[in-house]
Amino acid sequence: MPGPDTPTARCAIIVSHGQPSDPDPAEAGLAAFTADVAKALPGWRIESATLAAPGALDTQLEACPPDPLIYPMFMSQGWFTGDNLRKRLGSHPAQLLLPFGVDPHLPDMAAQLLQGVLDKATWSAAETQLFIPGHGSGRSPNSARDTYAFAEALKERIHFGEQRVGFVEQDPSLVDMATGLGPKSICLPFFAARGGHVVDDITEALEKAAFSGIRLDPIGCAPEAPALVARALRRAQVKEAAA
Repeated sequence: MPGPDTPTARCAIIVSHGQPSDPDPAEAGLAAFTADVAKALPGWRIESATLAAPGALDTQLEACPPDPLIYPMFMSQGWFTGDNLRKRLGSHPAQLLLPFGVDPHLPDMAAQLLQGVLDKATWSAAETQLFIPGHGSGRSPNSARDTYAFAEALKERIHFGEQRVGFVEQDPSLVDMATGLGPKSICLPFFAARGGHVVDDITEALEKAAFSGIRLDPIGCAPEAPALVARALRRAQVKEAAA
């Protein structure tokens, strides 16, 4: 932990949605992820809070030095990571960063991850199908917009024989998009963590679709995800110092 006179000391809070019906597991999962981010940022104070855990964000805002960086561990840029989160910050001065799902370096990380999977399976991208399940929404276009943007950016980096996107809460559905995928296929959920949608909805859809390919953890659980977040925080600090 840096001392009060350390000029490079910086505080950041990683914030996720969490699980309102059972907030503790999501809080613990985010705390573990945050600990991995902190390993890449010696001298920083890195905290975490889910919006679903009562008082968690307020507690961290009170404990951190003024003007912390706020990193949304969300997959899309919209109401939760904009108006809602700013309202939750209240009068606390803080710098709100872009969410994880729209980080411009995320497609590069995903492409490297997928290439590693292909190499291990001894498959070529051209003979493999990729399925990207996303959240979607019946009320806002933001989730689908950012899921499709990620998918299109990924296409520029790695050329699969076919790439499909399906959603939990809107069309095209997970089952429709997963049906007919062959044994040489990969499922990469566009989610930040292994919550209910991943564990229940995606698993159920893949079973209904008789999906027999490789099932990956959500992109937010990828081994390189903490380093990606750490780099985003470091870049924000550099920009702030140059301003």
